[in-house]
Amino acid sequence: MFPVMPPTAPTFVLVHGAFANSFSFAPLQAELALRGHRSLAVDLPGHGFEATFPAAYQAPQDAAGLATTPGAIKGVTLADNAARVIEVLERAREHGPVVLVGHSRGGVTLTAVANARPDLVDRLVYVSAWAPVELEAAAYNAEPEMASVDAGALVGALAANPADVGLLRCNFRTADPEVVAGLKAVFHADGTDDEFRVFLNTFQPDENLDAGTADDVAQAATWGTVPRTYVRLTDDASLPLAMQDRLIREGDTLTPDNPYDVRTLSSSHLGWLVHPAPAAELLAEVAAR
Repeated sequence: MFPVMPPTAPTFVLVHGAFANSFSFAPLQAELALRGHRSLAVDLPGHGFEATFPAAYQAPQDAAGLATTPGAIKGVTLADNAARVIEVLERAREHGPVVLVGHSRGGVTLTAVANARPDLVDRLVYVSAWAPVELEAAAYNAEPEMASVDAGALVGALAANPADVGLLRCNFRTADPEVVAGLKAVFHADGTDDEFRVFLNTFQPDENLDAGTADDVAQAATWGTVPRTYVRLTDDASLPLAMQDRLIREGDTLTPDNPYDVRTLSSSHLGWLVHPAPAAELLAEVAAR
C-alpha cells in the first residue's frame, strides 16, 4: 500500500529567477517528492520551451547573429509573469493550500502576485530573492549592500545591446575562461567546475527587461497579509547576505505584526539547487507550519 497524502497537504509552486526555467528545480522536486510533497515548477513567459535559442547561439557561434536575432521574450512584463503564476495558483489551490517559493529575480514576481491575489497564497517563501519594499527592484543594485558584487561577470557575458534587441541576452556558452570563472565566482563558488558548467547549460540566453517599477513594491494591505519566510543563503555572492537582511528588515518594518520567518542555508546562489536535500528538509519544515 502506498501512503495517501492528506488532502490538506500544501503544494509547492516554484518560481525561477533570471535566465533560468523550471528545469533548474528538478532535483529539488525529486527531494520534495521523496518526502511526500507535491510541487510544480512554473516557466514564466518566454522561458523553458517558450524560450528563444538563436541558431547563432549554437556552435560554431555567430557573434553578429547573436547580437541581432530577435527573441520571444521581448516585451514580456512583470505583469505577464504575475498573470502566469496566478493562473497556476488558481488551479493548484483547488487541491489545497499553496506555498509559493521564489528564487532570485523570481521574488519580484512573488511580490507582484501577492500584491494582486493574496487570497491564492498560504505562504510566501523567498530564497535569496528580491523582495522590494522601499525601492523598485533594479534600484537596489546601486545600494551599498551590493558593492561587493562583481557586476563585470554578467556584463562580460552580454551578447547583445539591450537597446537594440529589447531584451537581456547573455552568451552562457562562451569559451572565454575569464568570463566563465567570473560567473562561477558570483553564482556557484561552492560547486565544482563540472557542476557549474552543467547548471550554466540549463540557462537560456534571453531574459526580459521589466523587473517592475515603484508601483510593484510590497503593499502592506495585500502582500503584507500573507505569512512569509525568507531563506538566507550565507555564501551568495550575487545577492549578498547584507542585502538579503536589508530586504527582511524592510518587510518587517512594513508589517511588524507579520514578520518574516527567517531561515538560513549555507549555500551559494545556485548551490542549494545543485545539492537540494537541505533545502527540501527546510521547505518541509516550513510547510508543516
